[in-house]
Amino acid sequence: MTTLVVGHKNPDTDSVCAAIALSDLKKKLGEDIAPAVQGELNPESKFVLEKFGVAAPDIVTSYAGKDIYIVDNSDLAQCPDDLGQANILGIVDHHKLGDVTTGQPLECWIWPVGCTCTVVASMYDFFSVEIPKDIAGIMLCAILSDTVIFKSATCTDTDKKICAKLSKICGESDLETLGIEMFKVKSAVEGTPIRELVLRDYKDFNMGGKGVGVGQLELVDLSIVDGIKADLEKDIQALKEEKGHHSVFLMLTDIMKEGTELLIVSDDESVVEKAFGVTPANGKVWLDNIMSRKKQIVPDLEKVFG
Repeated sequence: MTTLVVGHKNPDTDSVCAAIALSDLKKKLGEDIAPAVQGELNPESKFVLEKFGVAAPDIVTSYAGKDIYIVDNSDLAQCPDDLGQANILGIVDHHKLGDVTTGQPLECWIWPVGCTCTVVASMYDFFSVEIPKDIAGIMLCAILSDTVIFKSATCTDTDKKICAKLSKICGESDLETLGIEMFKVKSAVEGTPIRELVLRDYKDFNMGGKGVGVGQLELVDLSIVDGIKADLEKDIQALKEEKGHHSVFLMLTDIMKEGTELLIVSDDESVVEKAFGVTPANGKVWLDNIMSRKKQIVPDLEKVFG
């Protein structure tokens, strides 16, 4: 039986590329293994895989009875719904430890770095396995994406060092240009259904027993969504009602201005002021120097929800 490597729901580039890279590494170490995703790839992920000629993982929706590795998360809300019926062999991640538990010891690599692919690239070194050019390319792109071209608060010196090594392997020397090229693809909204944009990089959380959703659109310019902002606001309100959540937030992150406009629908908007010290107006607030959901949005919200 083939072991599967899978990331979180609504896969982003790190989740996809980490699954592919970890599968490549484990295969070279003798495992029968393949990458998988829980849903459709977003435009940026498709661009990255096509750029380096890497096949997209199969979409797998059921993991019951399968051996699996989890990448880029360890939260039940983001894992497959039937995770309890799977056998978890390991977790490779760069987030806080979530609520996934196992009945047996597992291989666990969870590092405080900006991207899961930084951890996977380091695993190649640990096991003395050479990183192929195409795998180096997609891991490089994943790190540039997750660290917002090294501008995010999550970025570490380790991420930068790994990128320098990966860039030599894959032959991409101008990382700024590559990153901007990726974010232009990521910013594309024309012709995309509103709900698809809301869910493009969206995660659910349990905060103090209350459901909280946080989505993010990373844009090269906020004006890109001026014509659809009202529709985005309506849709996160509808999503909140559908899920029965306390709050749903959508981060509109301007990577050039290095800040985020936060769209808010909540049973109690004061949670935003308590978390970030800024009073919302008309269901939105500008958060200067805030670009990371993982490090700058979720932890402060979790403190407020308790």
